[in-house]
Amino acid sequence: MVKDGIFLGKRYEVLSKVGAGGMADVYKGRDTMLNRYVAIKVLKREFREEDEFIRKFRSEAQSAASLLNPNIVNVYDVGEDRGLYYMVMELVEGISLKEYIERKGRLSHKEVISIAIQMCTGIGAAHAAGIIHRDIKPQNIIISRDGKVKVTDFGIAKAVTSNTISSNAMGSVHYTSPEQARGGYSDAKSDIYSIGITLFEMVTGQVPFDGDSTVSIAIKHLQEEVTPPSEFVPDVPYSLEQIILKCTQKNAERRYASTSALIQDLKRSLVDPDGDFVYIPPLRNADTVIITDEELDDIRHSYDDEYDDDEDYDHYHNDSRLYHDDEYQDDGDDEEDYEDDYGRGTGGQRMDSRDSDTVNPRMNKVMKILMIVVAVIIAFVLIYGIGKAAGIFKSAGSGTTAEKNTDEVKVPDVVGKSEEEAKEILNKKKLGYKPVAREESKKYDEGIVCEQKQKAGSKVKKNTTIQVVVSTGLVGEELLVPNIVGWSEEDAQKTLNDSGFENVSSEYEYDSEVPEGNVISMTPQAGSKATKDTDIKMIVSKGTEKVKVPNVVGKTQSDAQDQIVSAGLDYNNTNTEYSDTVKKGKVISQSPEAGKRVGPDTVVTIVISDGPKPEENVEIENFIGSYEEALTDWAYENDLNAVKSKEEYSNTYPAGTIISQSPSSGKVKKGTRIKYVLSKGPEPVQEPDPGQEPEPDTQEPDPDGGDSGDDAY
Repeated sequence: MVKDGIFLGKRYEVLSKVGAGGMADVYKGRDTMLNRYVAIKVLKREFREEDEFIRKFRSEAQSAASLLNPNIVNVYDVGEDRGLYYMVMELVEGISLKEYIERKGRLSHKEVISIAIQMCTGIGAAHAAGIIHRDIKPQNIIISRDGKVKVTDFGIAKAVTSNTISSNAMGSVHYTSPEQARGGYSDAKSDIYSIGITLFEMVTGQVPFDGDSTVSIAIKHLQEEVTPPSEFVPDVPYSLEQIILKCTQKNAERRYASTSALIQDLKRSLVDPDGDFVYIPPLRNADTVIITDEELDDIRHSYDDEYDDDEDYDHYHNDSRLYHDDEYQDDGDDEEDYEDDYGRGTGGQRMDSRDSDTVNPRMNKVMKILMIVVAVIIAFVLIYGIGKAAGIFKSAGSGTTAEKNTDEVKVPDVVGKSEEEAKEILNKKKLGYKPVAREESKKYDEGIVCEQKQKAGSKVKKNTTIQVVVSTGLVGEELLVPNIVGWSEEDAQKTLNDSGFENVSSEYEYDSEVPEGNVISMTPQAGSKATKDTDIKMIVSKGTEKVKVPNVVGKTQSDAQDQIVSAGLDYNNTNTEYSDTVKKGKVISQSPEAGKRVGPDTVVTIVISDGPKPEENVEIENFIGSYEEALTDWAYENDLNAVKSKEEYSNTYPAGTIISQSPSSGKVKKGTRIKYVLSKGPEPVQEPDPGQEPEPDTQEPDPDGGDSGDDAY
């Protein structure tokens, strides 16, 4: 353990231990050069002598240090000091997504999408830099106190090179992709699979695959389909469920090609939760997964049955999470001689029998049960059929039929689609697919649906089987359908007409990637064969779908942020103003205004109230002896009221100057009255009137009886 107060690299002061993981301890520290708090991850003593662990530790630093993104925990520095290998990272106070899910049970779909968009933004930045994380899971997603989502722990990340990545390094078994479980290649789509499992857990509160051992869980990832989340949470939006199912396809080619494509569908799901816009490529024979005995052995040796499910989180003592540090897993081939629970050792023979001639007794038992079940079903069908024909079940009207879902759905148009595409489109609508005939067509090439019995746009009950006719080949002059995807509608129309096609129509839908007025897709597909009578349908972009700006005036800052992000918009709240009418912390105004329709990701600027403006005190200046104008001008500039109380004569202060002022010192609030007395100057002296008789002498006589001095002459 590193002692508090020591310095690493003559720069980083260790303040206190805040967490511990499998291979490293995490400390809160201070960067003395930049005067900021940081997190310092120090490799544990028992691993400092192992070159492989040191390499792993440095690998994580190198993987993360090259990434600068607000949704990734930034790595600032890495070094070695006195035998201590350390990594300096951004200090993030908050909790892991795993802890957040455990606290809430499961998250609302708006929370799921908001977190997922930020998570995918960070992972997408890593992919753009050529780095695959390979261990995406809720434990490695941090939610900071201000709601920012950050991806951490690039401990087993790999740089993408021109060669295919193949390694035994697998992430946590509950979230690992099928290709990682097989020990095969891993790329960006492997991370997308793990994102899908994380989304599943956010929506349902549980992982899709669990078991008694890591091996059994890994095999489920390879062989079992993910159960639709709606079976656990009936009110999950349809579009979000389809996003999760697309992310978790066994075949990587059927998943999202990139996180940007995934983010686009997530944003659209906010606006259209029940929309049917997620396209999952059709299933092919290559999607069938077969595990060989050798691969099964590899899986068993890649995971340790004694696993702890990543439950040792790192915590602050104030219950705020810093970082989660999992044990690094070995990328190399481990050649140690050992024997596991499955009886395999490098020095001996396999103990489990895999002789192809030996039948597993469990399989025998399963087959017997299945045969009994099938026999019972056949008997029931025969009895019901005979009974109905004989009138036994005549009274069983619609009131006694099996429970049906009366919800109606609109029949989609599948004419011009391949059989695989038609089946997938109908299944998404909870409708069945049945070819009732195969015949030549004057419009559509072989294998293309040329007719559907239930008209497109009509409403039918769910689980209805849609009958279609499939073309066995074109009859008539064959024309090659040109590729007009991405063209303007006008140019595409002209090109198709010039190519000999007479029945060209357009349908319109929103698309954020294809400019307005350009062709998104077409039916039949470019390069297929058709005739002049074939119906060519173009899907033309209406541009980016506008989003209605929510009204957040009067909301708290956090509520306003949630509403803006949930609407698919970005927000900016750097402006604050004083307000006497709006409480502190609530929104005073917004731009663009509420109700206006704008493009996705438009920035909504909000002004937050700082509460009433605090009263300002003014330092009083003494204007005694100064002219009146100086006092009145100063009072006006400082929002004070100068009031003349009276004027009086003064032999000391010239006329027009201040004799006295109250108050004359100290501090007062704005609006206070400053009273003053104005000098009229010296009092004037009165001169005697020349025409006035002198006043009589009123001098009293001398007490000695003499006359005044004047009479003495």
